[in-house]
Amino acid sequence: MKNPMLEAVSLLLEKLLVISNLKLFSLGAPDEDKNSNRFYEVSSFLRGDVLEVPRTHLTHYGIYLGNNRVAHLMPDILLALTTDEKRTQKVVSNKRLLLGVIVKVASVRVDTVEDFAYGTDVLVNRLDESLQKKALLNEVVAQRAEERLGLCLYSPLWNNCEHFVTYCRYGTAVSPQADKFCEYVKIIIRDRRSVLASAVLGLASIVCMGLASCITFPAILIPFCLWMSG
Repeated sequence: MKNPMLEAVSLLLEKLLVISNLKLFSLGAPDEDKNSNRFYEVSSFLRGDVLEVPRTHLTHYGIYLGNNRVAHLMPDILLALTTDEKRTQKVVSNKRLLLGVIVKVASVRVDTVEDFAYGTDVLVNRLDESLQKKALLNEVVAQRAEERLGLCLYSPLWNNCEHFVTYCRYGTAVSPQADKFCEYVKIIIRDRRSVLASAVLGLASIVCMGLASCITFPAILIPFCLWMSG
């Protein structure tokens, strides 16, 4: 049986991650002119390599399939609106991506290295060192990626592009970026000032909106939960 409190906390963490990333994608993504003019030496990539594209505060990941093709997990609102592959196969814009994150719809898709990288530098197999995990054979990695092609649910915490590539390359889906975000949230929750701030906001809500149960209950419960978890 699912725990309603755990589900609520999970949902809150996901929405916080979405909100924190709203500006990061647009700040970290270069314009299309730069994307079209950038040249990548794809001959140095091996089938099954993990390709990384650093953004301002995030890193996007994909699996190189050979022949200038990259499989990567990408949120896209258009997938929920149409089945027209000609439209959905176009490069995913920032708006499509952000709305896809919100509605939790995504796909593992194949793009060229140029479209995947979007004008930024491409790093290769950096996760091998940072995670200190033994990688599967490159051909196995590529085959696992190809098996996952198509529609999937998206979650910034439980199923993002990093989960996809670590599943393919190491056999276990993990996301250090999501784990790091959760650690930041834990630090905020454990800070006593968070309890005080939530209590003040709750009291202000009661004063402004009255003692309705939909206002009073959260105003008491949230500071209490923060206090107990601190």
